[in-house]
Amino acid sequence: MKRALLFVTASLFMSSLAHSQITAMKVPDVVKPIYQVFQPGEVLILDGAFKHAQDKDIEYLKLLDMDRMLSGFRSEAGLKPKGDKYGGWESQGVAGHCLGHWLSGAAYAYAITKDAEILKKIDYVVDQLEECQNANGDGYLCAFEHGKDMFARLEKGEVTSQGFDLNGGWVPWYTIHKTMAGLRDVALYTPNQKALQVGLKNADWAIKVTKNLDDEKWQKMLACEHGGMNEVLADFWAITGDTRYKDLSLKFYQKAVLDPLAAQQNILPGRHGNTNIPKLIGLSRLYELTGEEKFKAAANYFWNTVIDTQSYANGGNTSNEHFGQPNTQNARINGNTSETCNTYNMLKLGRHLFAWQPNMKLADYAERATFNHILASQNPDDGMVIYYALLGPASKKNFSTPFDSFWCCVGTGMENHVRYGDEIYFKGAGTDNADTLTVNLFIASQVEWKEKNLSLTQETKFPNEPKTSFVVHATTPTEFTLRIRYPHWTQALGTPRINGADSKNVYQPGTYIDIKRAWKDGDRVDLDLPMPLRTEALPDAPSRKAIFTGPILLGGAVPNDKAQNPVLVAGDRKIDEILKPEPQELMFDTVNVGRPQEVELKPFYAINKGTYNVYWDFFTDEQWKQREADYRAEQERIKALEARTTDTFDIGEMQPERDHELAGEKTRTGDHVDRKWRDAFDGGHFEFTMKVDPTTANELICTYWGSDAGGREFDVLVDGKVIATQTLERAKPEQLFDITYPIPAGLTTGKQSVRIRLQAHPGKIAGGLFGVRMVRAQK
Repeated sequence: MKRALLFVTASLFMSSLAHSQITAMKVPDVVKPIYQVFQPGEVLILDGAFKHAQDKDIEYLKLLDMDRMLSGFRSEAGLKPKGDKYGGWESQGVAGHCLGHWLSGAAYAYAITKDAEILKKIDYVVDQLEECQNANGDGYLCAFEHGKDMFARLEKGEVTSQGFDLNGGWVPWYTIHKTMAGLRDVALYTPNQKALQVGLKNADWAIKVTKNLDDEKWQKMLACEHGGMNEVLADFWAITGDTRYKDLSLKFYQKAVLDPLAAQQNILPGRHGNTNIPKLIGLSRLYELTGEEKFKAAANYFWNTVIDTQSYANGGNTSNEHFGQPNTQNARINGNTSETCNTYNMLKLGRHLFAWQPNMKLADYAERATFNHILASQNPDDGMVIYYALLGPASKKNFSTPFDSFWCCVGTGMENHVRYGDEIYFKGAGTDNADTLTVNLFIASQVEWKEKNLSLTQETKFPNEPKTSFVVHATTPTEFTLRIRYPHWTQALGTPRINGADSKNVYQPGTYIDIKRAWKDGDRVDLDLPMPLRTEALPDAPSRKAIFTGPILLGGAVPNDKAQNPVLVAGDRKIDEILKPEPQELMFDTVNVGRPQEVELKPFYAINKGTYNVYWDFFTDEQWKQREADYRAEQERIKALEARTTDTFDIGEMQPERDHELAGEKTRTGDHVDRKWRDAFDGGHFEFTMKVDPTTANELICTYWGSDAGGREFDVLVDGKVIATQTLERAKPEQLFDITYPIPAGLTTGKQSVRIRLQAHPGKIAGGLFGVRMVRAQK
């Protein structure tokens, strides 16, 4: 199918097409926005922490070798690779996903810098992908092994999936979406229009390969994570007017998730976070293009439910990548909290919502997540990023490596720090606010408002100084409303100064300051932003609190020893009575409240080394007297167990199961009490690899549900040898419990790892298993 090249500017909707180079959009948005985002390049980040993060991101984008990133694409197309694959996930079943993120991040970087080196690399990648596509012969593009086989089966109507796999492949649509989205973004933000043609050919292949699926098979396939396929296909429909892309986008609609959300039913507990957020982003885009209220309802309900019942102090969500029961964050705080991909996608979803229904809650979240998770996710020394923002006691940021990680959050990390301009400024698009420029975040920056032939500079060192200023640059006087968010955390009335004179109006915290006038070149607005200390408690643990100064989450260095994890015995004293500011900006010391020692606090985004806390246990003097012994004993137990541990395994979760080489027959997984489980039924089995200490005896600790009963009889084997036969028969009703299996020393001596197998007896069930830990035997 031959298409004319497009070089355009899309409708400036709050969508993936909001920053488009593409003119003549064939399908205009049905839903008219109230606000629009500015294009990248129209917002420039100025000196400060965010500019530093942006520069480090761009350094990394330029560092990567494109021939190594393209290696899997060439080999899967039958072409000789020009470089070896990178390590980590790029050498595994999602190979290629990071190239898609690289394209998106590089496209943004080019738009804001016009860096010729970046554009040259982009052009090279697109040319190479076109060569791979031509070699494949049908529009197909992928870098993961055996992709052609799994999709050939799909084209025949064969669908097998257990959640994170499709016809034997690891989330193939998720990976393909990244490539398509990267090609789309190159077409939108750079002069390279070949990228659009390559992306559309890939979409044509997707139409062909799914044509034999009926609705039942579609829904079975969609149980496997598929990223934002609905979003990118909706964008292709908008760009080309080809309704085949619309039809395919609508087919990527998982009824089991999206129908209940549209009906305002909370089905999130136990579900994988980042599998689902992109579905709602795509649904939002389809709402903009179709006006289907059901899509809007699902997106709104999902966003609010996650923010209100699943989120932590830093704006992140999930534990071990999964949502839990509403408002049970403390129960899950010791897991892998706050996957960075989730926050990247929640910000994208929030920008859609702000376009339709701008409100302070959406802006507050954007600030919380941007300062306390996205900025905090990057190591300012070298630009490397974290997968999880760990928030449990005595946590540490575990940063990626340049060439051997390539997790999903490395991919989104390539985009995060070149996209800060998306959240700061918005221009009115409705009939009542077309002359309004809204400021949501306080970041040193400059925005060019082309329609008004003016620009606005935000001069600020916020949060290091509690104030900001705005300077207008205009060739002629221009009337518009400058709308500045005055946040709830200021806890004080606000009075802006206009050209040095106090405004006649006084504003409440949590409202917008509207200043309407004919603005002249050099006009200036100064605004104080008081940043009082405050706390936020976990919803299911009122005495476990995070500490903020204004919007900035504070963390504190603690010993790498959970038995010595500090608590704050503050009684009924207010937070500003127990913290003393240090001479350094945004640093505080506790005063006479720390046990066993005082702590020093600084912004969470400034912590990149050592062990820290962000949530603190607060006690009264009497509570501490009563609980100190129990508290210390529990901390010592945790410390001793961790010291003995050689390996842990979060069963039922995608990445841990792949890391531990899980395999089996007649096995299934699910969730209960905010934990994933796996069992094997009808005489089936599952097995996995665990690290052991080759110099001593080891023990296997398995976690089960105490109410399980009825036909649960199985053997526990180590490297093929039965070490125990287990029956589950309501051993500990309504609670999880552990069983420890001693492993004969001869089975582990001289070995670095062993293969654990749970084998169901004929006609019986093995498990469910909720968790596994391998430890050195106690002496």
